[in-house]
Amino acid sequence: MTETVLLVGGGGREHAVARSLAPDCDLHACASNRNPGIDALAESFETLDETDPDAVVARAESVEADLAVVGPETPLAAGVVDALEAADVYAFGPREADARIETDKAFQREFMRDHDIPGCPDFETFTDTEAACDYIDAYDGDLAVKPAGLTGGKGVKVTGDQVTKAEAKEYLRAEDYEQVVLEERFVGEEFTVQAFVAHGDVRPTPAVQDHKRAFEGDEGPNTGGMGSYSDAGRTLPFMTAADYDDAVAVLEAVVDALPTYRGVLYGQFMLTAEGVKVVEFNARFGDPEAMNTLPVMETPFLDVLTAARDGEPLPDLAFAPTATVCKYAVPAGYPTDPEAGARVTVTDDSVGEDAILFYASVDARDDGVYTTTSRSFAVVGLGDTIADAEARASAALADVGDGFRIREDIGTAALVQRRIDHVDSLRD
Repeated sequence: MTETVLLVGGGGREHAVARSLAPDCDLHACASNRNPGIDALAESFETLDETDPDAVVARAESVEADLAVVGPETPLAAGVVDALEAADVYAFGPREADARIETDKAFQREFMRDHDIPGCPDFETFTDTEAACDYIDAYDGDLAVKPAGLTGGKGVKVTGDQVTKAEAKEYLRAEDYEQVVLEERFVGEEFTVQAFVAHGDVRPTPAVQDHKRAFEGDEGPNTGGMGSYSDAGRTLPFMTAADYDDAVAVLEAVVDALPTYRGVLYGQFMLTAEGVKVVEFNARFGDPEAMNTLPVMETPFLDVLTAARDGEPLPDLAFAPTATVCKYAVPAGYPTDPEAGARVTVTDDSVGEDAILFYASVDARDDGVYTTTSRSFAVVGLGDTIADAEARASAALADVGDGFRIREDIGTAALVQRRIDHVDSLRD
């Protein structure tokens, strides 16, 4: 019997999920925006408030969904999984309480400390802004300043890197967050390992390196992610197999301490002179990291979902020996002063056979697809090596047109070598 699956969410990450699932099921979708890539793959698409549990449940019931996949963090925080579960629809994603591993950074760090999860930084949490500012003044070293709640990947400020201590205090006073976490700044190279999780099983995927900073050379403000790359194996060129195993061990320790967790568990790690440390956890696939991982996964995603729902062991995952480079095209002026309304001329046909187009935040009109003020679309190049994949991603974006900006350096030999040299210097 063919499974009927409801996909919740309309970004590039969800387009990657849709592309992975569509050949094996009857796929239906709902999101606050109509992603044209998902719309083309799904049997039906309904525009709704994806953070409204009642609306999502009504959508699931209307298509008689056997399963649901919740992509973004905001519906997880709103309890959409809990509502689907109450309506007897199995949803692959953590319940609201378990999603706090991402949605509440104070909970995240206290959870790590209470359960002796490896890689936890020194940290303190504050609900009083002036007390937090005093801590910044008194702390001997640099700090990561993190609002406890969701900020779309753009709320963290790091002293000694992005801001001075005075600017960090000015930021906290201006924003007046309800709660903030101040933690020691890690120095090293970041990487991500994502894992499928259900009933205690942890099935990790290859490591990916995301690029949050807006401009070449890792300059400028943080963004939702300008692109990412993965290698043809499980590790990245600056990592060892032991580094990867240490990251997976952290994810396994989280699941041991949180046995009800299900869905995707994303670990953002920093490879430091002292080993692998935890920058943060997310309770879903990364965007863009899903676009690196899912296209090379040979195990059907649907098999993971049905095993999770049916209480069976999750399948061992197989991946093609293929490197990937993902580059986002964003509107001119993004992220500080984005300009909407540019027409997207890149198409599935124009990117070629060795690259994949994923739509993100775009406006699909009768006469074409246009930019909004957020990340527009991504192209993923595939190849035997990172260099091959980068060349294909760049070629696919060569005719992107006016009104867009791309981080050209993602996946290039020069950038990858800088990562290798940096880690070598840390290990000396």
